[in-house]
Amino acid sequence: MMQRMLEQVTDFVDFTRGTDLNEYLRQTYSNNRSCKNNLSDVRVSPDGRHIHVILRKPKVGLMTFDKYQRPQQIQSQKHLDLGMTRAVPIVDIVYFDDKNRDGGVALLAVIFENGKAEFWKFLELKGGWHPLHTADLCNSPRAKVISVSASQNYIVWCEERPPSESSLLVNETHNFRYCICKRTYEVEEMAVSLGGMKIALHNNPRYNVISSGENVYLLPDLKDKSTMSLSKFFLMWSPRYDTFRVSSTCKGNLLRKDSPYTKESDFRRLITDCTGYLSALSPPDIYGYSPTGSGGLLLLLSTGWVSLLQKDGVLRQIYKLADNCLASSSAHNSLNVYQDTLALTIGRTLYLIDTTCGVELEKIALKREGLLYVNRTERQAPHLLLETGLYVVMLRDGDPWGHDSDPKQKTPSLGTGESISPAALLVEAVFEEACKYYQQRSLSSTRLTVEKLKRGGMFQAPITLANIVGDYLQSRRGQEKLLGSLEAELKGLVSLEEVKGGLVKEREVEDVCESLVQQEVGRLLLSSELDRDSLLYLNSIFSLFPGQAWRATQSALQLRCNGEGSLSSKVPPEVWKTVLSPVQAPTVTANLPYTNGNSQSKHKPPKPCPSTGSSFKLSPSLSSNSCPPAANSALPVFELLCHSVFCFQPSWLPRFLELAQQQQTSAGLGMGLGLGGSTWSYSGGRGFAENGESLPLYKRALSALPLPGPGSDLKQYPDYEQNQDLEVDLLLVSGRPNAVLQALRILMGRRQWERVTQVAQRFCRQSPLLNKEIFTTLLCEVAQHRDLDPYLDLLWALCPEDLTVTAILNIVLKNIPSSSSLSTSFSPSSNIPPSSPFADPQSSQLTFGLLKPLLSKVLQRETRPNQRYADILQSPSFPPPTPPRQAKGLPRSTTEPSIGLDQQHNDIISNMAAILDQHDPSKHRTVHGGRVTSTPNPD
Repeated sequence: MMQRMLEQVTDFVDFTRGTDLNEYLRQTYSNNRSCKNNLSDVRVSPDGRHIHVILRKPKVGLMTFDKYQRPQQIQSQKHLDLGMTRAVPIVDIVYFDDKNRDGGVALLAVIFENGKAEFWKFLELKGGWHPLHTADLCNSPRAKVISVSASQNYIVWCEERPPSESSLLVNETHNFRYCICKRTYEVEEMAVSLGGMKIALHNNPRYNVISSGENVYLLPDLKDKSTMSLSKFFLMWSPRYDTFRVSSTCKGNLLRKDSPYTKESDFRRLITDCTGYLSALSPPDIYGYSPTGSGGLLLLLSTGWVSLLQKDGVLRQIYKLADNCLASSSAHNSLNVYQDTLALTIGRTLYLIDTTCGVELEKIALKREGLLYVNRTERQAPHLLLETGLYVVMLRDGDPWGHDSDPKQKTPSLGTGESISPAALLVEAVFEEACKYYQQRSLSSTRLTVEKLKRGGMFQAPITLANIVGDYLQSRRGQEKLLGSLEAELKGLVSLEEVKGGLVKEREVEDVCESLVQQEVGRLLLSSELDRDSLLYLNSIFSLFPGQAWRATQSALQLRCNGEGSLSSKVPPEVWKTVLSPVQAPTVTANLPYTNGNSQSKHKPPKPCPSTGSSFKLSPSLSSNSCPPAANSALPVFELLCHSVFCFQPSWLPRFLELAQQQQTSAGLGMGLGLGGSTWSYSGGRGFAENGESLPLYKRALSALPLPGPGSDLKQYPDYEQNQDLEVDLLLVSGRPNAVLQALRILMGRRQWERVTQVAQRFCRQSPLLNKEIFTTLLCEVAQHRDLDPYLDLLWALCPEDLTVTAILNIVLKNIPSSSSLSTSFSPSSNIPPSSPFADPQSSQLTFGLLKPLLSKVLQRETRPNQRYADILQSPSFPPPTPPRQAKGLPRSTTEPSIGLDQQHNDIISNMAAILDQHDPSKHRTVHGGRVTSTPNPD
């Protein structure tokens, strides 16, 4: 009969400062009541050669105890405690796999509460631990790390953000000021390089992060009593795919949500869909937990059950402790799984349970509480840290020490084939399940045991089933009898397992789909020429798999966003020739006419972009902002990519256009791009104007924006302002004069005067013609209202060199508001009638005082050679005297607004012409139809 027992591996003598470690553990046990769970601050490296103790109170620091492969080096090495370079509390230690070192972990990171991370490497030949470098995990200097862990190539942690001033007024936000963050890492020869930080979850409660395989479990902090109402559930998160699952200790997975790749998840939105269901649950509390390493999580619950939450979300009960074992959550416990064996310590008792059937294999009494850990070199055997050293559970035949004393013959195996026959285990499991079944349905208070069930004879079903199971592995007749009895049930179980397997493989199917889409998109974009069938095929890929196609596009074009906010691409020009080719089959028309930035498009109201996780949802039609095109449309490649960029990364669209223009210029891609070697003809496609010429890229990019048509209800376009901002950016990025003027008109229509002046200053330097167009447009706007008064100095500085005073006056007079608007601006309380050339200070009319700096600048420029008009503005007769008033009574302009306005305009022009004639008698100025004309003097 094989017996499981503890065998000592080391008594800490071969560790540096082993006596100090013994003393620390001895004090821990002696003061266990006042210092609870001190063993939780002990860390054992995966190779079992390093033990670290985190000191929290009263002294902050970290003690390290190392085992050298060459024992003679222990005495010669000087001991160094890690993490003592700063007096900041230590949160935890993260061990890394060093691929350059055989036999164990030699790299670790000490994570401090203020977000600092110190990286250390163990070099045995150089005297132990050596610091590599220090890095910041958190972006905010005020952030506080709560818990940290490492998952595959990610470092994940929960950090506390300081509350903002606005959130201090709301008491309930106090518990939701935490967030879950991640960084990628890569182990190098003498360093650990960290990637950029990303916040995966906002506004969540305080969580402990537990890594298991590719999953990270977010468990509520049992020490934080303020979040007890949130302890009914916990989260399972995949850092690689950014998927969250809401789980409970009684139902397993309740909900799965995929986080968009371009957005960050919010905790409250995450649990909104299952709030009502959670309120009806009463799950047991979590007393202990441990990751399985393969993606699952072991849970020790307050009901006494040890359950396993598998990576597919199924919660499986393994073993039920006696009712008196868990008196309270404060009892020290430790649990871990070793292949098919579960090891669990409750107080001073070690339980060994077979996870396949839940049978208790062994129960070993301990002198002290212990800490279970996994040794990477012997994963199948439980390892235990006790006060007296490190121990391993071994199998022995006969007496506890076995007949063979050769240590080479020791096998740390816990297989059940040598100790208990499978038939005996199955028989025992049958009677235990029968006891639970009959006890739940019994009205008697007498407890039913396995022994009573075997002797009593009251229930024949378990005895019969036990006999069948007992004969199952011993005779063919027993197998046939068992299969005949359970055939229907086995078929049902097989069907259920197939359904479960299909659900489990959903992620595998998505991975395969992601890989195939990436290969196909890359192949099509790298092809020298796309025919009609290939273009239709590419459109169908973007329609069926929008999220995967977007990520494949980023990979195929090697799109990178640098720190300056621009995009870069390192693919050859041939790829951009395919992307920018404005081709389309004439027999297939797109249902998305380009808008060209105008409001002539007849788009339908936008539909929300599909989630990146909904890879198999077909899109019946493509609205103007949906990611893929419709099944019956074929967009050119550039328009197709613009739609994808707008759906998943809208802020990248102007940058993408700028990059495309750069590639078009550098590669010399002309107007007939993509038509040279085509074997099939195109006409009237989306990439061409009506005359057959290729459209500018900015007009093609504008086709991705859902802009309303004339008379459309803007309520149906919730993102209208954001889309119009993108339209302005696209027009400005193009740099074309007509596009710049169009963007300027849009900004003036939105009354964004500060940006209007910025655009004018930027583009007036490009060409004198564009300068004149921009200045004329702004001067017309100045003549109509007073909103540009704060920016007049900037506008006057943009006045072209060839613009004369006469031209300025004609532009201003032509654009003065109509008589009706002027008459309506007259107020009865105003002392100045509307016929006066000087407007009321509260009026919106333009005055000569506002034009004086501009006219002065232009006159000085015109008379610069001979200074003929140098003193025009200093003349005492400027401004001219007020025209004679009409007889007392109601002004004529009040009764006849049109006549009064015309007379007022003529008076203003005549006075200005008279002033100019006084200083330039060589020309004769006359007024015709509200315009000033200059002719040479006949004299």
